[in-house]
Amino acid sequence: MEIDLLYGSTGLSVKIPEDFRLTVIKSEDTPSLEDPVEYIIDKLEHPMNSQPLSQILAKNRKKDPHGDIVVLIDDHTRPISSKHFLDALSVVFHSQNIEDENVKILVSTGLHRRSTHSELLRMIGDQHLSRFDVLFHNANDDMNLERVGKTSSGNEVFLNSHYVQASFRIATGYVEPHFFSGYSGGRKAIVPGIAGKNTILHNHSPRNIHSKNARFGGLEENSLHEDMSEATRLLKPDFCINAILNRTHKITHIAAGNIFAVFNHLVQIQMQQCFKEIPHKYDIVICGNGGFPLDLNLYQAVKSMVIGELACKEGGVIISVNECRDGIGQESFKELINSGDTPDRIYNNALNGKINVPDVWEIQVMTRVLMHHSIYVVSSMNASELGNVGLKYAVSVEDAIEMGTKELEKDRKDIMILVLPDGPLVLPKIR
Repeated sequence: MEIDLLYGSTGLSVKIPEDFRLTVIKSEDTPSLEDPVEYIIDKLEHPMNSQPLSQILAKNRKKDPHGDIVVLIDDHTRPISSKHFLDALSVVFHSQNIEDENVKILVSTGLHRRSTHSELLRMIGDQHLSRFDVLFHNANDDMNLERVGKTSSGNEVFLNSHYVQASFRIATGYVEPHFFSGYSGGRKAIVPGIAGKNTILHNHSPRNIHSKNARFGGLEENSLHEDMSEATRLLKPDFCINAILNRTHKITHIAAGNIFAVFNHLVQIQMQQCFKEIPHKYDIVICGNGGFPLDLNLYQAVKSMVIGELACKEGGVIISVNECRDGIGQESFKELINSGDTPDRIYNNALNGKINVPDVWEIQVMTRVLMHHSIYVVSSMNASELGNVGLKYAVSVEDAIEMGTKELEKDRKDIMILVLPDGPLVLPKIR
């Protein structure tokens, strides 16, 4: 059977022999909005738990006519086109006679690298890039961070000073299941988006990551989500716009207004759309992140391994299919995957604080999966780039299936394979 997987910008077609017991679960074919900008404009004037954006801005301009308006946008690792948000916001800004020089675009990078010029063009378009001042958050730059308070978990919350000092703050983003925060979007624009390194490290602590509630779709008793939300309330955005995307990364739903009302509304939609019941776990699970830019590097590809974990039998095989055109990703992650340690030792060292570096959560999650499953990586990377902590190289999905079959030591006709071609748009759960 031939199956098309989301992979890079072009996709990847794989052929799975008929002698396996094969199941494929695709995402719903949700149509995109025909005119997303007009739809966003309408939501700006008919928001959730908020006055219309034009009214709030009018009051703000009377009080502070020349104060900065800071708009938070996702970085290059996310598939949302912030251009649509900025197109709609520009209409409202114009109606309020707000000059371009009073609008700053702040890229919520968290601990990621800066976006390149070409990535910025993809994210916001040439017109907005030339019109507005575009700034990048730097979580390591203490000079551009300001303390806004402390959460009940003891997290000292430092945020980007441009955001803190702004006269008006707008957060944007998109909502989909996230592998330890429950869902992306909403409060994640603040923490980790524009937070200081130590604030992020406290929130993403090994203890929080270790929790069984820190999983795809998990919000209840999820300490990461609770701490993010509490940190966001310390200096809440004045307005929020979030979206839901389909498998081609086009907008299908929009919500605007109060950041928590927006987030909760879109979460309810995603709960219904993304989680699909399965009758049992599988011997082999084939999955990816959902194509470019979500599969930009190996660091990001860990998310697909966690998708596989949801449906893979103990001792089974996960085939992680991601282009990884940017290679490994974060430098500290590269060092950790080349440490030569066993997965259980790395996991326990992270949990006990013996590994204390940015991005420790990614290696912690990856080794959690490796302790129970074999992971084959199909990507544009070389075998030598996968490190020496347990990841296995395969030149193709077909080769990975054959190698995994030998590991399982079962008749091919008895091997159950699950294919999830659309990244986190489909997440399996046991019936």
